[in-house]
Amino acid sequence: MLCNASLEDKVPPWLAGKGQGWLTGEYSLLPRSTHTRTPRETTPSGRTQEIRRLIGRSLRACVDLTKLGERTLTLDCDVLQADGGTRTAAVTGGYVATALVLRKLINAGLCPAEVLVTSVAAVSVGIVGGEPRLDLCYAEDSQAEVDCNVVMTAEGRFVEVQGTAERDPFDRASLDQLLALAERGIRELMAAQEEALEAMQKEALR
Repeated sequence: MLCNASLEDKVPPWLAGKGQGWLTGEYSLLPRSTHTRTPRETTPSGRTQEIRRLIGRSLRACVDLTKLGERTLTLDCDVLQADGGTRTAAVTGGYVATALVLRKLINAGLCPAEVLVTSVAAVSVGIVGGEPRLDLCYAEDSQAEVDCNVVMTAEGRFVEVQGTAERDPFDRASLDQLLALAERGIRELMAAQEEALEAMQKEALR
């Protein structure tokens, strides 16, 4: 997943003059990211639009838009290799790109430090062959009895929980087990996010 953040000194017309910013997400599959070539989309499919909205919602949860000023932050998330979990990878990588841009604004004195409220990451979980699984690959996802995507902040608060029973309904105990597994995976992802940000900051200081 390639995630890029672009900042523009303007906002959508419906936010003009309100003194706050906006964050939005874009998502696309590169044609050869899949096992067989996926045609480029000229009109976004329902799936693509759903994922774009997920990216935007998830990343807006970690930004105080009232402290961003009248700026728009756009996250472009392009899938290089699709093997399941691309929407959750977009959120997790998108946070790193978002934090990089905002930290530059903070260091330049253009935004207060409070603009970056928290960190956010996402992961897929599911039940395959009766067993809970973390970060499902394509083969697991296609056979899953239950498939969930979980987005969570550093404080353990949920931004989004998408869960579907592909066959038989699942009970509350199974959901609790999957959420606990997702949290464990997200904690590991957040540690990797921070390592990446620290490494990039050191590189920038050279």
